[in-house]
Amino acid sequence: MPASIAAISGAKHTAILGLGVYRPSRIVTNDEVAGPIDSSDEWIRTRSGIKTRRFCGPDETVVSMSVDASRIAIESAGIAPDQVDCVVVATSTWMLLTPAAGPQIATELGMNTTAAFDVSAGCAGFCHGLSLAADMVKSGTARHVLVVGVEKLSDTIDMTDRTTAFLFGDGAGAVVVGPSEVNGIGPTVWGSEGDKSDAIRQTKDWVGFFKEIEALGLDARRPYLTMEGTTVFRWAAHSLEKVCRESLDRAGVAVEQLDALIPHQANGRITEVMARILKLPDNCAVANDIEEMGNTSAASIPLAMDTMLRKGEAKPGDTALLIAFGAGLSYASQVVSLPGVPV
Repeated sequence: MPASIAAISGAKHTAILGLGVYRPSRIVTNDEVAGPIDSSDEWIRTRSGIKTRRFCGPDETVVSMSVDASRIAIESAGIAPDQVDCVVVATSTWMLLTPAAGPQIATELGMNTTAAFDVSAGCAGFCHGLSLAADMVKSGTARHVLVVGVEKLSDTIDMTDRTTAFLFGDGAGAVVVGPSEVNGIGPTVWGSEGDKSDAIRQTKDWVGFFKEIEALGLDARRPYLTMEGTTVFRWAAHSLEKVCRESLDRAGVAVEQLDALIPHQANGRITEVMARILKLPDNCAVANDIEEMGNTSAASIPLAMDTMLRKGEAKPGDTALLIAFGAGLSYASQVVSLPGVPV
């Protein structure tokens, strides 16, 4: 007779219990990046909404930024590090194929046996991680999950590439997901369109690069991040309305009930189009962290969330729609209740 395998169950409801971010100290202006791409501050602002971005210094890494943001998130959640059962790290810029960044981040936080792994879903990675965390807590696999979105995109940019050099920045954001008396994280609507994988990609794979080194030596050109900006703009601005509305419907929230829209900070123009198409109420705040941070990929939503809360554009307990999209092409969206502001 087959053995009877026990089942477990977890919390009925989940919420974001704590938030923390890390912003690199070096502020990079449009004038600084405009020269190599024969551009200007006005051209960059008009096409992206970006005024500045942050680049890491020599001592700022994917791990160090994640650890600093995570410590704030854990303290804000009112728990101890040893109460975190899993660490999920969303990133596209951990420059090792193996091992993952997650276990190193967990260890730096004093979690020596905690489960930890990385998620690669491009700019949608944070929302993917948030979905995994909520499901883990509800299933009983974990009681508290730390979700980190972190990028060091300055390592991946060709500063002479007119399509990408001005867009991206570095940073990290983290949240703690755990049980709640009322539901604070709505059902996730997510998906991917692999037929559009060329829209945001690495210029060459590592095997191809190694072969170039063998053939060309120092003349070999390393892989960089590249993007077909027009393709991404059209897809995001006009294809994600359905995802947003489905996310609202599944959460049982009307667009008129939204207090905030926090999209992935890809481009200020995309955000404007999405807000207009959704017909947001006048009192709904729209995140615009891209203005000062640039596009920080998987880190952009927690960074934007922190900015809105600190500026008073949104407040703890407000209902916010998250929507993220990026390389893959991948996307994910959920409605959440905003956490408290870290001290």
